[in-house]
Amino acid sequence: MKTLQNISDFKQKALHWANQFEICCFLDSNNYKDAYSAYDFIIAAGAHAELKCRSGNAFDQLKSFHSQHQQWIFGFFSYDLKNEIEDLQSNHPDHLNFPDLYFFVPKNLITFKNGKAEVLLGHPSILADIESLQIQIKNQSKALTIAQRLSKDQYIKKVGALRDHIIRGDIYEVNFCQEFFAENIEIDPIQTFEALNQVSPTPFAGYFKVQGKYILSATPERFLCKRGSKLTSQPIKGTAKRSSDLAEDEAIKLQLRNDIKEQAENVMIVDLVRHDLTKSAVKGSVTVDELFGIYSFPQVHQMISTISCELNPEIHFIDAIKNAFPMGSMTGAPKVKAMKLIEEYEVTKRGIYSGSFGCISPDGDFDFNVIIRSILYNADSKYLSFQVGGAITYQSNAASEYEECLLKASAILKVLGG
Repeated sequence: MKTLQNISDFKQKALHWANQFEICCFLDSNNYKDAYSAYDFIIAAGAHAELKCRSGNAFDQLKSFHSQHQQWIFGFFSYDLKNEIEDLQSNHPDHLNFPDLYFFVPKNLITFKNGKAEVLLGHPSILADIESLQIQIKNQSKALTIAQRLSKDQYIKKVGALRDHIIRGDIYEVNFCQEFFAENIEIDPIQTFEALNQVSPTPFAGYFKVQGKYILSATPERFLCKRGSKLTSQPIKGTAKRSSDLAEDEAIKLQLRNDIKEQAENVMIVDLVRHDLTKSAVKGSVTVDELFGIYSFPQVHQMISTISCELNPEIHFIDAIKNAFPMGSMTGAPKVKAMKLIEEYEVTKRGIYSGSFGCISPDGDFDFNVIIRSILYNADSKYLSFQVGGAITYQSNAASEYEECLLKASAILKVLGG
């Protein structure tokens, strides 16, 4: 263990060091409390073993992989694993081609907490190697031309059609998303992630590289975490813009906290998460720890609720993940019908977007985020994508929902120069 003098310098060098490997994962809490796996940040680089699979029996393969290694493992779940959980399909074009599920056992693992770095896996000299690393900062990439899959008019028309489904009673709420993309482009993934993490530092930020495919994430949302026998989920539903005027900013926070529409969206997803956790919980243990909490990030205020339960000892913790996946905040209620309508009205395969990445510790604790506010990049096909969306309810105004999408996209557009 080593106490560091310049933490931000070490963090930057550690990410550059990890990026020398074909496979790496960097999870950064950005000094928010209750970080990933109780660390301020954690870096895994190089792979002793890998699991890469398509939807079908992916969760069972992950169980076997974990039991075989009983080690730290890092990885991600694609949204399209829904197809093995329910009778669903994903038939839209996929320009990124991430695996549906990917996990690896790292060769090197560095943790950081309270100003101290520690090598959990790998040679202790890694810390000295990182500190001596000379970083070459490349010139800023030129602004990218960002296109949208849907025009504003198309978006508004589709939201109107989804509201018709709500009026008919097919669903109560659905998370509807749209894609922004750029083709035939090259970016520096580290430089892009560092810019995003600076513009929008969030509690579940992360950088995931797997053989030319990158997740550059500034997500503020936790999907599910396990600490001991306790499972915790923290869905986000409810968004408001920030103001540079302090008094106005406080007024916006108060307005969000008391907004009936936002509360209605949030409570529907809280009920859905409670239902999902019940599948894995000790009977009677599901609790809403916080309802309508307001949390502030650089671009937005968010309404976040916290739901927890005691994990039934007869339920494998990976089955607990499966039982809650995909997360309610990115689907809707009722969940299966909402996912069918998502497939009908969205025009791009979600893939890794609105999936999750994180880590599992040797004792079976885990922490996984929700892949939103994230740039997805395939360096081989030179395709870049990010998606944004929001909850559509009976009270939704399509034009306002469109503006909320642009607000959620603002940090990424700023980074990409769009």
